[in-house]
Amino acid sequence: MADFKTHVTVAAILSTPLAASTFIMGFANMNEAILYAFAGTLGGLLPDIDADDSAAIRLVFRLFGALVAGLAIAFGMDKLLHWQILALAIVSYLVVRFPIQWVFEQFTIHRGTLHSLLANIMFAALAVPTAYHLFALEAKTAWGIGGFIFLGATIHLILDELYSIELSGMRIKRSFGTALKLTDWGEPLASLLLVLGCALGYWLSPDSSDWHSAFAWLPEYESLAEWIKQGLDGLNHLWS
Repeated sequence: MADFKTHVTVAAILSTPLAASTFIMGFANMNEAILYAFAGTLGGLLPDIDADDSAAIRLVFRLFGALVAGLAIAFGMDKLLHWQILALAIVSYLVVRFPIQWVFEQFTIHRGTLHSLLANIMFAALAVPTAYHLFALEAKTAWGIGGFIFLGATIHLILDELYSIELSGMRIKRSFGTALKLTDWGEPLASLLLVLGCALGYWLSPDSSDWHSAFAWLPEYESLAEWIKQGLDGLNHLWS
């Protein structure tokens, strides 16, 4: 399978130009495009959070711990003393970083259910309401982040499958087919939990019609050629 550095690099290389194109074509502003690039890169790490000794799980739980600590600070800002807010934030981070991560490691198997397209859909489905409700981003932006999370996570699975093929010796490793799969049919309960996670994420997400409104950002040109020309002009302006 591909290593941590390869997953991060490839996810960033593929996500960043696509995110930039959303800005060039008028689908997103600069800040949103940066968030999309970051989401695609982060998505490239998520499937490996089921590996207990991976850098991905440590990075993801550090980010999650920082998020929970930030929410704890926001919660206690008007209710607690400054030292109490600081203590609450530190405890919140440590609880996520160690006991919760440890429990997660005990119940996950590398290349199991979390290494699947169903898991990628769940990552995206949960990212949308997180961006919308916790970070107060617009619905369009939240859906875009979810889409880039799915893109990055799927790039991860494809890379793992490509690394299962040795072109020099024309040999296919035993790990081939364990990454890019719909789900792990040997773990029906885990698969059901992923489905429930997808349903919960979609239920908490903003109205999907808000996502379709993203296309309203695309100017109505008289022809496809004019649209492409405007996009190229925007790219030249960006580099000039």
